[in-house]
Amino acid sequence: MIAMNEKLVSIITPCYNGEKFINRYLDSLLGQTYSNIEIIFINDGSTDKTEEIVFSYKDNFKKKGIKFIYIYQKNSGQSSAINKGLKIFKGDYLTWPDSDDVLDKNNIKHKVDYFEDHLDVDILICKTRILDSEDLSKDLSKERGIYYRIPPKEKDNLFMDLILEKNVYFAPGAYMLRSKTFLKLNPQRHIYDEWAGQNYQLLLPIAYYGKCGYLDEYLYDYLVRSNSHSRQDTGFEKLLSNIYAHEKLLNTVIKEMKLKEEKELLEIIKVKYIRRRLDLAYTFRNKYIGKEQYDELKKYNALSKKDKILYYRIKIPILDISIKLIKRVLVF
Repeated sequence: MIAMNEKLVSIITPCYNGEKFINRYLDSLLGQTYSNIEIIFINDGSTDKTEEIVFSYKDNFKKKGIKFIYIYQKNSGQSSAINKGLKIFKGDYLTWPDSDDVLDKNNIKHKVDYFEDHLDVDILICKTRILDSEDLSKDLSKERGIYYRIPPKEKDNLFMDLILEKNVYFAPGAYMLRSKTFLKLNPQRHIYDEWAGQNYQLLLPIAYYGKCGYLDEYLYDYLVRSNSHSRQDTGFEKLLSNIYAHEKLLNTVIKEMKLKEEKELLEIIKVKYIRRRLDLAYTFRNKYIGKEQYDELKKYNALSKKDKILYYRIKIPILDISIKLIKRVLVF
């Protein structure tokens, strides 16, 4: 039963081939202690039984008073799918959990309660459990770790921390936004149709202009699967391409925001991804990319001691062996 004064919460969820895990996610939505929910489920071109499973929940959602909207699109990626939801959502609050994750039964209620008690807050973050699950149907999940942001004691600069990926994490169902603020900053209801990076696009503008709140509760379970998109294509060329694509996306978001600090921010982003490519070159012992990125950092006068060590280890791999031998000698 929906209370007269309950604010509407919109949940946008893209899904591609989710038959092995979608039941647990949908069960967690059905089990919410808050009922005034609008679920916008975008089937991103699934070729398995995702649609059949999702449709089996429609009556149960209806009985609980949950509005359910189903959209099918040709496989185009998460950002494209989220755009379908952004165009039509009507909630006072917005969240976008992954379809293979799980919401604690109080996820929505406790977040709404916090927002209603803190009218100056525009973005809210809860704590998250990391679960390792190879086969959800056999209930083999086990806690692998935790995600949380330590609330800064002084000035809270979530915006810069997101750019630097410092003291932040990107489990989407941990976040909830105040829709009024989000739509003021994104009246076109659109993010770039990239295959990844939707969290940056949704979070950065509101993190820059809005205020962040924190719930000291574990209200979201982030499931890590060996065959998830983030764990596929781990060859050097693919990983290098992903780094360049991520850098391009972040640059685009910053440029579109038209901030007075744009030039400074773009240089910070540039150095961040040069260093990431240097790290990748070290992992794969790629001397050419290593030298290229080392020279770039030098050009920006941004070389750290760690950068220099990594580069010389790439040039002379025997250094790694020597360091391991030294450590072994020290142990004995």
